[in-house]
Amino acid sequence: MAFVLVFLAAFASALALTPLAARLGRRLGWVDRPGGRRRHAGLIPRTGGVAMYAAFLVAALGSCLVRDWLPSPEGPDPSETTRLIALLAGGTFLFVFGLIDDRRDLRPLPQYVAQVVAALIAMAGLIFIERVMNPFTNQITVFPWPFVVAFTLFWIVGMINTVNFLDGLDGLATGVAAILSAVLAVHMIRVGQYSVALLPLALLGATLGFLPFNFYPARVFMGSSGSFFLGFAVATLGIIAGARVATVLLVFGIPILDVVWQILGRVRAGRSIGEGDRGHLHFQLQDRGFSQRRIVLVYYAFCAACGVLALFVSSRLYKAIALLLLGVVVTLMLWVLSRRGES
Repeated sequence: MAFVLVFLAAFASALALTPLAARLGRRLGWVDRPGGRRRHAGLIPRTGGVAMYAAFLVAALGSCLVRDWLPSPEGPDPSETTRLIALLAGGTFLFVFGLIDDRRDLRPLPQYVAQVVAALIAMAGLIFIERVMNPFTNQITVFPWPFVVAFTLFWIVGMINTVNFLDGLDGLATGVAAILSAVLAVHMIRVGQYSVALLPLALLGATLGFLPFNFYPARVFMGSSGSFFLGFAVATLGIIAGARVATVLLVFGIPILDVVWQILGRVRAGRSIGEGDRGHLHFQLQDRGFSQRRIVLVYYAFCAACGVLALFVSSRLYKAIALLLLGVVVTLMLWVLSRRGES
């Protein structure tokens, strides 16, 4: 019952608040105009992140009231509340910063600084990657603290930017984040992390409640406030779920590899890595005549299939092989598309 209540609280809140957030964006003039990377029609408010953040906040705080209803096979985790506070504090900080960016269109450097600050907030609240299971030896590898800090910073900042760059087609980032949230929730419930599973369920409800307004043709965009918050939430929930790095990498495999490819290409060309363009895979597919709906639905299907693989394939070695194959296939696809773009 607690699972259903938290999910419905987030879903209903996002469903009710998104039209209000869109109306606020129009009144304030916080809208995206056609041109540049965007090829939408008309003025679209970019304040949808307000609704998504508020819906998650309501459900996450509400989860504190109902988590005592759930069984706890391993007993209460004294660090659970600390991690929740860090998740909400870092997410709120990035949400507010994103609102400023939506209003003033800040340069990349202050955005990266804000993302690092949010990552440090998370680590201060015990959200960090300290150990992982080696897929080749099936033994736990414990990292030294300097590596823990560097790896966690890289992970959180990288995921924030992955979601931000993925938010290029209507409903794309929202839907992929919803798929990962569902996968993480199922995993946590399956291993008995019942109270912690309420958090990805809250994010699942917030994204699904926002998605009807954000799917093509979008009536509202999430803006930087939404993409920064969503990327931070996805990154930290992946850690809270027990450092499910492989799971997140599988579900977000295409977007992550796409971001890495674009960054390397911009570095080789002597351009800023934060510079926006239409080089991303979803934009290249659109430029070659594929419809937004088809591209987004294919992304959904592929990410969902990878999520199912992560849930039902128990061998870590097989997961590592799947990650390697995914990397090879996506890299080849990006290489072919880039070569055709140059010809």
